[in-house]
Amino acid sequence: MQELFSIKNIIIYLVIINIFTFFIMWLDKRKAKKGKWRIPENTLLFFAVIGGSIGGIAGMYIFRHKTQKAKFVIGFPVVLICQILIIILQIWK
Repeated sequence: MQELFSIKNIIIYLVIINIFTFFIMWLDKRKAKKGKWRIPENTLLFFAVIGGSIGGIAGMYIFRHKTQKAKFVIGFPVVLICQILIIILQIWK
C-alpha cells in the first residue's frame, strides 16, 4: 500500500489546492463585479494557508483582485515563504 504522504500525493494535493484557490479568486472577482454575495476574505486566506498560496497570488494579479489590500499583497507571499521554509526544513531534517 502506498504511503499517504508520498511526494506524489503531496504534489497532487498542491496542484489541486492551487487550482481551486485560483478558481475562488476568479469567482470572488466575478461576484464583486456583479455586486453579489462575496467569498469572505478569511476563506481566501485559509485556502492560501493550506497550500494554495501560489494559486492565490496568481489569481490576485491575473484578475486584479485584492491587489489594494495589504492583507493579500503581503499576506499571500508571506504564507508562500513560510511554506517554502517548512519544506526546506523537512528536507534537511
